Amino acid sequence: MSHALVTRRWLPALFAVLAFWCAPALAQEKFDSPEAAADALVSAAKQADRKAVLDILGPDGRDVVQSGDKVADRNARDAFIAGYEKKHSMHYEGDDTSILIIGEDSWPFPIPIVKKDGEWEFDSAAGLDEILLRRIGRNELSAIQASLAYVAAQNDYAALDIDGKAPPPYAQFLMSAPGKKDGLYWATKDGETPSPLGALFADASAEGYEFGEEPKPYHGYYYCILTSQGPDAEGGAYDYVVDGRMIGGFALLAYPAAYGNSGIMTFMVNHDGVVFQKDLGEDTDALADKIESFDPDTSWTKVDLDTALQ
Repeated sequence: MSHALVTRRWLPALFAVLAFWCAPALAQEKFDSPEAAADALVSAAKQADRKAVLDILGPDGRDVVQSGDKVADRNARDAFIAGYEKKHSMHYEGDDTSILIIGEDSWPFPIPIVKKDGEWEFDSAAGLDEILLRRIGRNELSAIQASLAYVAAQNDYAALDIDGKAPPPYAQFLMSAPGKKDGLYWATKDGETPSPLGALFADASAEGYEFGEEPKPYHGYYYCILTSQGPDAEGGAYDYVVDGRMIGGFALLAYPAAYGNSGIMTFMVNHDGVVFQKDLGEDTDALADKIESFDPDTSWTKVDLDTALQ
């Protein structure tokens, strides 16, 4: 099964500041003040000093800093630094807890800085749940948006009638082969009509994502085109591809790159435009790799788009 990248850009949350670092850390560093602790973290981030970052965040920081998407993590780190440099302050909750406030929007950093034995340190364990909640929520929303964008792009592709035959085909790939238009994205020159996913790929490229055969997550999710549907799908089981042309429909699978960290729910959508979701559990990667058809049985539930996209 092949994976690919197709989703729209969403602004990275600042809390994922250092997510691509996973080096071992020694004893956690302590500071004379919350301000000194925050300054040290930002300094380490600017210098890309892995050991210093985890020394500052402490042992529990290892569960905080790995999101499964290096590009999103790098962008989040840059956003954290930029926000800190624009504006930052400390909000004290009693005598022993301080919250770092970042940026012009006064965003509270989820990891509190606490006082222990007269010194200050980051309490990464206390901020872990909030960090994962925000990260997963952001990525799952992006995956739902990606699924809907895929449906729109396939309909746009069919309207182009690429091969001039009836009925017009849908694209079997996300990226076209060089010199071809067999995928939803192909390079265009100035003045030419963009490909169906041209705008989305441009946004992704601007974020730093690169496209190729190597599967890479985008905002914490892998994406895969499905070319058939099973008995539990509307209309029953059949192949979308007939005589080499995908004319019977289309479908997409989206699943988290790191279950419980970059996302929890796996999503599926087909030409009907209804997004389904299911929690595949700790074995998500292996189970998703076995999914070859759009076949949402009763264990899958429909995503309430009105609620999800609020």
